[in-house]
Amino acid sequence: MDTPTKNIETLYSNAGDYIKNKTELWKLKLIDKSTSAVSSILDKVVLIFIAIIFFILFTIGLALLIGFWLGHSFYGFFIMAALYGIVGLIIHTSRDKLIKAPILNSIIHHFLN
Repeated sequence: MDTPTKNIETLYSNAGDYIKNKTELWKLKLIDKSTSAVSSILDKVVLIFIAIIFFILFTIGLALLIGFWLGHSFYGFFIMAALYGIVGLIIHTSRDKLIKAPILNSIIHHFLN
């Protein structure tokens, strides 16, 4: 029959294996969550980069068109700069609601799911 000492040694051995496996599982879950969050963020960064290039080219074209209509190309650039200045002020005043909160919610969502 098994002695109590042998049972305790087996219990300690199994507990050590359990702890080792549990920490390995935590590491793998952390890696999974972090790679998911990073890939989602990088996806958004690439899309934002493409959108920025589109809007820059669109803005230049629109500024040249407005300048053509007004007779001087620099008028169009001044008008577009004023428009973006107004939009920038609006975004700046509500940056927590428009920028910070959605980014934080996205990161938290990826780590909790």
